[in-house]
Amino acid sequence: MGILDLLFPKKCVGCKKSGGYFCANCVADIKQTDLVCPKCERLAVGGVTHPICKRKFGLDGLWSLGIYNEPLRSAIQKLKYKGVEELAQILVGITLKYWAEYQPFVLDEIKKSGGKDWQIIPVPLHWFRENSRGFNQAALIGQLLSKKLGLSYYEAIKRTRYTKQQVRLKGKERQQNIRGAFTIDSRFHGNDNVNVLLIDDVWTTGSTLRECCYVLKRAGAKKVWALTLAR
Repeated sequence: MGILDLLFPKKCVGCKKSGGYFCANCVADIKQTDLVCPKCERLAVGGVTHPICKRKFGLDGLWSLGIYNEPLRSAIQKLKYKGVEELAQILVGITLKYWAEYQPFVLDEIKKSGGKDWQIIPVPLHWFRENSRGFNQAALIGQLLSKKLGLSYYEAIKRTRYTKQQVRLKGKERQQNIRGAFTIDSRFHGNDNVNVLLIDDVWTTGSTLRECCYVLKRAGAKKVWALTLAR
């Protein structure tokens, strides 16, 4: 144990016990829920978009670790606003443990191609917000997943204008706020054989992830699955 751990002991985000940021009991308390279609947000087997909800430039599926309740909410907020990057490693570890046990559809799709046709791409922050926060939590999660899964990582999406924080807006306001806020790296265009695992921390209304998917598919992405820690 280092001197910093003695002076500032790590406490569980859930029960506040000392010893680590996320104890085994609180990890077990993460509330799983049935997966939903990313278009209509009704129950969907494996999180696959319903055939009737399919759109040319829409998401092909959505997978989330759990619902945005305690203790998962506190873990995400501590990662996002307090910069406790160790929590990203913990949450990615929990995600992959769940995948190993339950083999979600999105993992099956990745395994079919041996992962060579898949790229992990994070939802970007505007440079001003990323500089003020010090990092992009979606990028951190994406980098960790790419190493664990052996997939390529590519920050292909750029946020071209500063937007209001989505958390403060309602559904339609979120859509208007985010529309036209993203562009794609020119090297990505025309890459028709690429499938994307699009990473963000939380799915609320899905406006940001849908807009990112739109620009990815306009640029040639074949399939785009959204992966979040919570919804």
